[in-house]
Amino acid sequence: MLRRPHRTLSAALALALALPFAALHAEELTRIGVAENGRGFVDGASGQPFVPLGFNYDHDEAGRLLEDYWIEEWDKVEQDFQELADLGASVVRIHLQLGRFMAGPSEPRQASLDQLAKLLTLADRCGLRLDLTGLGCYHKADVPDWYDALTERERWDAQAAFWEAVAATCRGRGAVFCYDLMNEPVVPGGQRQAGEWLGPAFAGKHFVQFISLDSAGRPRPDVAQAWIRHLSAAIRRHDSEALITVGLVDWSLDRPGLTSGFVPSAIAGDLDFLCVHLYPEAGQVTEALETLAAFAEAGKPVVIEETFPLKCSLAEFEEFLRGSRAHAAGWIGFYWGKTPDELRQGVTIGDALLLRQLEAFQKFRRDEL
Repeated sequence: MLRRPHRTLSAALALALALPFAALHAEELTRIGVAENGRGFVDGASGQPFVPLGFNYDHDEAGRLLEDYWIEEWDKVEQDFQELADLGASVVRIHLQLGRFMAGPSEPRQASLDQLAKLLTLADRCGLRLDLTGLGCYHKADVPDWYDALTERERWDAQAAFWEAVAATCRGRGAVFCYDLMNEPVVPGGQRQAGEWLGPAFAGKHFVQFISLDSAGRPRPDVAQAWIRHLSAAIRRHDSEALITVGLVDWSLDRPGLTSGFVPSAIAGDLDFLCVHLYPEAGQVTEALETLAAFAEAGKPVVIEETFPLKCSLAEFEEFLRGSRAHAAGWIGFYWGKTPDELRQGVTIGDALLLRQLEAFQKFRRDEL
């Protein structure tokens, strides 16, 4: 059984983490499940502990989303996946844009689904499992007008159609680690204007989405739970094995002040595991770890699906990673198309930040897991 990944790694897995990439993918990947004690993950075939450790591959070094180049520049995707594997990743988080996968509320784009299937084959060959995060609307200009014009129920049905198409493409593929229903969904506390489904932009991208424009007197966690069940049912019609989760902002806890409505204790029963996005701030590492511990109280494995030393020093980020082992079962940082050697030659602050994050993950993997 898996109690805490850093304490219970088998000798075989510890050896695997130390081996070079080329030795790790001799056989086709199998599906990952939740450990019997509900605190971590295991390989469904071997029963060995599995540690989700990897990177968000949400855009490249130029800021382009994956679907902007994954057809015309497939060789770049192959090279990036090789680099991700060389960095020791076991999981890569991919962000799929709704507008690129749906031509209408119930009309999937077959070309995008075919490219997704090709990506799964590449991941399998590289020994990488995918965290498939869906329904992205990161670039407002790419969001279809028809999508924003839908009612809440119609929008949920279109989202379900997206997930049905993706799950039908991915069923039986061992390269799928999980389906993440949406990045940072929120149930509004009041009423929003028609068509205002996106939260404020950050660095030109909209990461937060509202799943409703008006809770209409419904308890916000009830709305979140109904939405999760609706989309999960769509996935399960085609894929009964893959894990299902949702990427939550750290202010999802039922605390005074800002909340997302996705209260972990209220929705955990409808998910296989929880994901939280945690960016420790300077002087507040203890607070970040307390937030993580509160997510773990919901009784499901917790993966830190996004983290980065954006607002803290490298020493504090490393302190956060070490301290998170008590409650986290997985860690996912960021990779944007440049290797550590390339980043060392960079001249921008962004290159320096990304380099220290990659180095911190390498140190964490080597010394702590």
